[in-house]
Amino acid sequence: MDGIRSDLREFWRRLRAPPDALMLEVGAGGELLVAKLRAVLAFVLLLLPLASIAADEYTPTEGLAGIIGVILTVLAAQLILMLARQKRRFRWLPWLSTSYDITLTSLVLGMLAFGSFAGALNSMVVWAFYLIAIGMTALRNDGRLTLYAGALAMFQYGALAVLLFSLATTPDQLASADYGTAHVSNVLQRLLLIAVTTVMMAAVVYRMQRLIELSGTDGLTGLPNRTLLTYRFPALADAAGEAGMSLSVALIDLDYFRRINDELGHTAGDSALRHVVDVLRSGLEEKDWLVRLGGEEFALVLRQPVGRAWERLEALRRSVAASPFVHEPGEAPIRMTFSGGISSWPQDGTELAQLLRRADLRLRQAKMTGRNRVVARES
Repeated sequence: MDGIRSDLREFWRRLRAPPDALMLEVGAGGELLVAKLRAVLAFVLLLLPLASIAADEYTPTEGLAGIIGVILTVLAAQLILMLARQKRRFRWLPWLSTSYDITLTSLVLGMLAFGSFAGALNSMVVWAFYLIAIGMTALRNDGRLTLYAGALAMFQYGALAVLLFSLATTPDQLASADYGTAHVSNVLQRLLLIAVTTVMMAAVVYRMQRLIELSGTDGLTGLPNRTLLTYRFPALADAAGEAGMSLSVALIDLDYFRRINDELGHTAGDSALRHVVDVLRSGLEEKDWLVRLGGEEFALVLRQPVGRAWERLEALRRSVAASPFVHEPGEAPIRMTFSGGISSWPQDGTELAQLLRRADLRLRQAKMTGRNRVVARES
């Protein structure tokens, strides 16, 4: 039982936590996918009320409600798609589009009430779009958004039901030959189904986040890995370009690190790596990106020109050198140092591979000229 409680607490914590940079980037791609799906479905849905009107299956009120709802969906879908295609990431867009999807469903149900209270409460075709809207939030990779969508759908549908039951003066107003009779028990069942769907989609989001973390995070240090850096760098470069800023990419390689593995073992080597990462993290600023590329090699992306980046990396080098690693209490401390090479975007290249190659050349120069130094320009 304790294990189940712990898992549930972790599940709830992750769903409520703001997504990190990787989750936001994946979520932005999901928002674009949802926007495209919404645009396509909007045109397909336009055929439904038209076909039903032609077949004389809708009353005039139902047909008008269906057409108005679909027209609003088409117009909004095109606007949201236009915003989702922008390079700039609008963090409010998923919340706005989700609110729109849920509220439009409630609006169409409300319009159906002008023809039949039972139609507004029992129209499964329209009501099902609550579940579709909640399901689409899973593509945004933000558990908070899924919980919000479920809560908003339950609130709006519940409020509509309370309003219509309070306005009904006779049982006949809650009955319809096409939709049957609206009962409180039916409304409660649908609210429960919305809640269950929300929990299921939240579980999907949680699982997706765990998979993304495993694929983009280094298991030993908890740092982003090369895969994440490759995926994220174009967005970092675009943001720097729009702000008129430079980016610097630094390669960091620990000096003589293999001696620790050879003399003390890999467990000590892992501890030494985590020690160095802790020292480096203590000197980072909010928008710095420290990445473990593999082994004892790291990359650091700084939103600063190369001169300022050299000063920052030199300060980190001194901090690492001044913080020796102690494997076990009583053992002699081991002095840790690193060599570094820095390249500058866009002067040294516009692609990550180009910048890493140039930084590696300067790192090699630092190694060849005595190690424990940072090189930003070839001599």
